[in-house]
Amino acid sequence: MKRKHSKPTIPPPTHRGSRARAGGQTLRTWTIGALPLVNQLLERAQLEEFLQRHLPRDGRRMVIPTSRGLLLLLRNILMSREPIYGLGEWAERFAPDLLGLREADLEHMNDDRVGRCLDRLFQADIPRLVLDVVRHVVREFELSLDELHNDSTTISFYGAYESANEEKKRGTKQRLAVLFGHSKDHRPDLKQLLYILTVTEDGGVPIYFTSASGNVTDDTTHRETWDLLRQLVGRTDFLYVADCKLATRENLQYIHNQGGRFITILPRTRREDRDFRQRLAADPDALPWDHLYDVLDDDHAVVDRLRVCGEASLSVEGYRLLWYHSTQKAQRDAQARARMTERVCSELADLQTRLQAPRTRFRDRGKVEAAVAEILQRRDAARWVTVSIEEAAREEFKQATRGRPGKDTQYVKQVRMRYRITWELDAPRIQQDEITDGVFPLITNQHEMPAEDVLKAYKRQPLIEKRFSQFKSDFEVAPVYLKEVTRIQALLCVYFFGLMIQTLLERELRQALAASDFDTIPLYPEHRDCSAPTTRRVLDIFETVQRHKLTHGSNQPQTFVTQLTPLQRQIATWFGIKPREYGR
Repeated sequence: MKRKHSKPTIPPPTHRGSRARAGGQTLRTWTIGALPLVNQLLERAQLEEFLQRHLPRDGRRMVIPTSRGLLLLLRNILMSREPIYGLGEWAERFAPDLLGLREADLEHMNDDRVGRCLDRLFQADIPRLVLDVVRHVVREFELSLDELHNDSTTISFYGAYESANEEKKRGTKQRLAVLFGHSKDHRPDLKQLLYILTVTEDGGVPIYFTSASGNVTDDTTHRETWDLLRQLVGRTDFLYVADCKLATRENLQYIHNQGGRFITILPRTRREDRDFRQRLAADPDALPWDHLYDVLDDDHAVVDRLRVCGEASLSVEGYRLLWYHSTQKAQRDAQARARMTERVCSELADLQTRLQAPRTRFRDRGKVEAAVAEILQRRDAARWVTVSIEEAAREEFKQATRGRPGKDTQYVKQVRMRYRITWELDAPRIQQDEITDGVFPLITNQHEMPAEDVLKAYKRQPLIEKRFSQFKSDFEVAPVYLKEVTRIQALLCVYFFGLMIQTLLERELRQALAASDFDTIPLYPEHRDCSAPTTRRVLDIFETVQRHKLTHGSNQPQTFVTQLTPLQRQIATWFGIKPREYGR
């Protein structure tokens, strides 16, 4: 009878970092990276203190405080973008004291521990936590709140999430519904949540976020967001800049009546937009245009020329309308129209091939019309492409009975309708639209603000687009898969704080560079100069910094830290860290 062999049990490692032995000596190595820079910003933001104040009290069995577990997750998101289930392995590579942990704590950091930390964060008053942290950050970093930019994006999710098809109370907190909606990621096949973010014009620093169920539309969120920002700023006269979903009569009137200031773009669906474009197309020389400024590239060549219509205009609500023209946008509009019409013609050609197939499924005119309409609507090209449907009767003969045909086989004549489509570009309509290429209207309640200042304020809206880009690339937020929607909501809060710290690091570095004697620093590969340093590059530059601990018998251990390069020393100094103390 054979004896069963049990699987060998692999003991957990007793040492973290990497370890090497030779000649009775032991060398242990940990990664330092940019942790000292990140920790300095976390300390200035007092994030751990605010978390401890707002989180539910930890129980006696809690080995690692929830606040430190969440900060470990934040550092991981910011620096390494590892999957949540790899958090413990990631942390083992770093010096534990720089993570706010003891070495013995590392074996307890697993996905279950992170999940419980997120559960406890969901139980906290997240809006109040965010407001308290941001108020302190505004004072500490002297952020200007005179101009705020708001926008939203969608966070897509894999999985059915059938248990989260409706909002539901979890204790005193509201669990959001993961639902299908208008996907800004062009993933209509995935359910989603709406993520709403507000950033400052001063460095693009995120100062508030909130999330909503996946089927919520943007235009319904602005009034609540503006009220929260009013609490944060402590006044109503900050400039609120947002996309066209702000431009509803209810939203604009609410902000205006409260003493607020706004700038947004007028939707193409508004009557004022249609009327202005018709006037311009009818007589392009009838409207006066004033030059505002030119945008130059690095070689001082003009890449965009901005003008404003000199004729005063008001919306139906009585707000100021400013009509701008951009030569760069005119080129983009013409290119976009050419791409759309080219794709439509290609798809119509494919449809024509299907119509002529022997076993085509398009047996009645209604189906053909629906297929044509779907192509034109999907490509938004009905205005420029004219499609005609021709029908013709085709006689076909079919055996009256089954079997092999013979000399006595009877045939039945059948008449089937066959369809053919033809299309052409509407050249006069295209030429008419070319006249209005590059035109866009901004609406504001600031009647005394110079037209150039209004335009430049709106042109800063891409600040928030950059944050969304980092949100979904650097941090790999979307698509997400977590079992509990409540944990997803808490995770989005951690991501917000990660975005805030990342942006503050970038802002502090750029301000230090501007105040120094240098115009650039050699931050790019091959020591190429960089005038606008980013957090990602700083993290990469410090990636090679390590701490080494050498022990020999009972002798006192010796600690060494990778010697910093001149660039690393300069950056550390700008952040108030003495190079000789970096990572020790």
